[in-house]
Amino acid sequence: MKQRVVIIGAGLGGLFTGAILSKEGFEVVILEKNATIGGGLQTFQRFGEHFDTGMHVIGGMHPNGNVWKICRYLGVLDKMKIRDVDDECTDRLYFSEDHTYYDIAKGQEGFISSLSKYFPEERGNLELYVDAVLAIADKVDLFNLRPSTGQMGLFAESNDFLMAADAFIAKYIKDERLQSVLAYMNPLYGGRAHETPAYIHAIISTLYIHGASRFVDGSCHFAQLLSDVITTNGGQVIAGDAVEWINVIDRKVEYVRTKSNKQYTADYCISDVHPCTLMKLMDEKAFPKSYRERLDTIPNTHSAFALYVKLKQETFPYINHSEYCMTRYADVWNFSRTDRPWPLGFLMMTPPNSHQGQYATKVLITAPMPFDMVRQWENTTVGHRGAEYEAWKAKCAELLLAQIEEMHPGFQACIEAINTSSPLTIRDFYGVKDGSICGFAKNCQNIVLSQVPVVTKVRNLLLTGQNVNLHGFCGVPLTAITTCEAILGRNYIVNKINELLEPET
Repeated sequence: MKQRVVIIGAGLGGLFTGAILSKEGFEVVILEKNATIGGGLQTFQRFGEHFDTGMHVIGGMHPNGNVWKICRYLGVLDKMKIRDVDDECTDRLYFSEDHTYYDIAKGQEGFISSLSKYFPEERGNLELYVDAVLAIADKVDLFNLRPSTGQMGLFAESNDFLMAADAFIAKYIKDERLQSVLAYMNPLYGGRAHETPAYIHAIISTLYIHGASRFVDGSCHFAQLLSDVITTNGGQVIAGDAVEWINVIDRKVEYVRTKSNKQYTADYCISDVHPCTLMKLMDEKAFPKSYRERLDTIPNTHSAFALYVKLKQETFPYINHSEYCMTRYADVWNFSRTDRPWPLGFLMMTPPNSHQGQYATKVLITAPMPFDMVRQWENTTVGHRGAEYEAWKAKCAELLLAQIEEMHPGFQACIEAINTSSPLTIRDFYGVKDGSICGFAKNCQNIVLSQVPVVTKVRNLLLTGQNVNLHGFCGVPLTAITTCEAILGRNYIVNKINELLEPET
């Protein structure tokens, strides 16, 4: 008989984990509290447009990239609708402090050459820096889908590996402005000065040096592709029925009960929800008090405020790269701080549609924001936060629009309608503590604190998702492999992926 797995949460982690296990012969049931599956892959409809809630920029999808290989193994690669960003400009940075733009090109040489145009005296240092970044990423077996005999392929011995990311950059780069420029992807991993380990910075940087992609027509179709893998193999993905209780007896999950009062039993239970949220679904005695307190102690990365803009027809160009706005060079590591004026910066992009033409139809803006900025409304619920909250959101939108207008004069005249979301929206829809967008914050000063193993003290309860090992569109699938291999055996899935023949060139 097939072994049965119940997965709590149909976010990226739950769907990847479920797809892998269903492909390997398990009977998979995924239970999702929201009416729509996908977590950060969800979209919503406003003003006749579909807007992505997350996963705006994806890495690892270049041929033979790590996520590319995983998607090939799952049989969804040829069904994905993605578009690569421009090679000559994968990202454009703007620093309002000195009104300077930086265009960054794809590839190791493109990355170095493009930045050398602005900092010619740093060319040699940039070469050393990029070599060091790639060397760190190469040491992570899991990132490279190599069989591992270490701690699930995450840790590596290196002088640079666990150095603070800002110190790592400064080790190779003398110009302070260039140090800040090289940290521009900080919003993608919630970096903090003197805390974020260099390996986090190196892995994210390596991904996008190799090139970035975007989902065409929204990210929700990818969630459906993963769901189809599960259902095709006899599993179920059930939306709109939240897990309300996990019954644990003698350190074993006996059953899971949902809002509709249905009970599910399984050989394994896997949680894709934030670990602190998970703890509230079971009796306190299920886990030692020390474990619960440790989870509560781990800081979370920052949250975000988002602005969703519908554009008037044929008024604003489609831009096939991401744009990052930063205010001051010195604040590039301070997105999580509340003693700085908000916003310190944002990520802006025009999502592509099928048969994308010259003009964009919508714009997505995501600005990192500490959860403390909405703390006064934390006990409110969706649709009942009050007039003061709505006025605050309108003011935040106004501040962001002013910065966009600085980058793109005339932008506000192109707007037909806007919608906003705050850290409270992220907290309530994703079920993540403090609305964190990058999971638990990693701290090189205490790296053990932020490491949450996929295996728990409840012997048939495992974890997956962005709070374990690595986060993001690349990190979460890799973590899903770690979770699956806790059941199937170390390197089982990695070897399966690597057994596939390389595509003909």
